[in-house]
Amino acid sequence: MSEAARQPVTDRLTEVFDLVGPLYRRAQRKVEQDAPIEGLSVGVRAVLNMLRDLGPMTVPQMGRAQALSRQFVQRMTNDAMARGLVETVPNPAHKRSSLIRLTGKGRAAIDAVIARERAVLRQVGADLTEAEVDACLRVLSRLLRLLDDVDVD
Repeated sequence: MSEAARQPVTDRLTEVFDLVGPLYRRAQRKVEQDAPIEGLSVGVRAVLNMLRDLGPMTVPQMGRAQALSRQFVQRMTNDAMARGLVETVPNPAHKRSSLIRLTGKGRAAIDAVIARERAVLRQVGADLTEAEVDACLRVLSRLLRLLDDVDVD
């Protein structure tokens, strides 16, 4: 396909980027508005959710997985630890880099946040097909891979 023929797709992908920023910022504000129930910031929520989904991880692993700086993830982890939501456990693969894992209190907090978020998403997704969501995920995943080489530290 020629560059001229691809131009409309390129223009539409620009529209995707134009929507993703405001969507992310509004979702972030919504989490923080609802989070006082559990006392979670967006950053702590991201750490707890990652540990919920992937199990114990090191701070550098979490940073790489979410394209966040190690320093930011460390601050969020410290906040979560101060609240009793996560704890450190020995890392058999690396003596100096402990694994971070959810506590029971942390799991209850993130489960409550996820349940509330899913209730909102059920309202949005009622008229979307699985194929539409699959296409959205495919496009966003490809755009994310395009930026894989961007350094976050």
